[in-house]
Amino acid sequence: MAADIYNMEIRPSDVFVIGYARSGTTLTQELVWMVANDMDYKTAKSILLMKRYCFLEYSVMINPEMKERFLKEKEGNIEIQNEIKAISSHKINELSVAPSPRFIKTHIPLSLFPRSLLDAKVVYIARDPRDVAVSFFHLNRCMVFKGWTDYWTPYFSHLKEAWEKRHHPNLLFIFYEEYQRDMSAAIKRVAEFFGKTYTDEQVGELGEHLDVKNFKKNPFVNNDRLKDLGIMLPNVSEYIRIGKSGGWRDYFDDEMTVQAEKWIEENLRDTDLRFPTLQ
Repeated sequence: MAADIYNMEIRPSDVFVIGYARSGTTLTQELVWMVANDMDYKTAKSILLMKRYCFLEYSVMINPEMKERFLKEKEGNIEIQNEIKAISSHKINELSVAPSPRFIKTHIPLSLFPRSLLDAKVVYIARDPRDVAVSFFHLNRCMVFKGWTDYWTPYFSHLKEAWEKRHHPNLLFIFYEEYQRDMSAAIKRVAEFFGKTYTDEQVGELGEHLDVKNFKKNPFVNNDRLKDLGIMLPNVSEYIRIGKSGGWRDYFDDEMTVQAEKWIEENLRDTDLRFPTLQ
């Protein structure tokens, strides 16, 4: 699969949302899709986000044994079984025949894509790694998978690759913390990147649509469908939780805080990359 991704066809009309997992990818996907599609709420409220985007490496995350288990558990439910087969299928083949514009979600770092990646539009989302760790903790509590391996490390190499290209006209580097600080400003940044202009009223409406209190209740973005498919456990944790920056302070003890600060400091030493929460 790695070779297929590295040699995949990139179209100028493609839109990629890229970021290390649990950095705010889902929120960014919806923001980007809405802005790029002229605030099409009708479609956004009728088609699941996971069907509006191709999750490029999803098939790698569901190994054949787990796939067979999920299919067996849903025996007799053809609709659910077809969805399981769809999300576990090889995405490159599907993308090759997909109409433009293609919206693609991935946690794969930029260096593993073709050199032509930035012929397309790329929105890269980054987040304080301490909050990423807490978000991963809660996600893994509710996933059926055991023996989980993180496919996308090392974390800082992932970010630095994108940070170094942040001035490229086809790459928008945005921090999750920007959403917390001023969602309207973040929406306008994304709109400018796509050459779109929206009124303050439209921006405000999208901000409400993306507000976590509404976002987590929205069945078209909150990935509750994964519970129906048997991939997520019910009543453990939610895919969309509280959307808070700095929430790591509620989980890290003094020792963990010192360890994290040292790790961050060491990895930021050779770059001017700084997280908004650290400034």
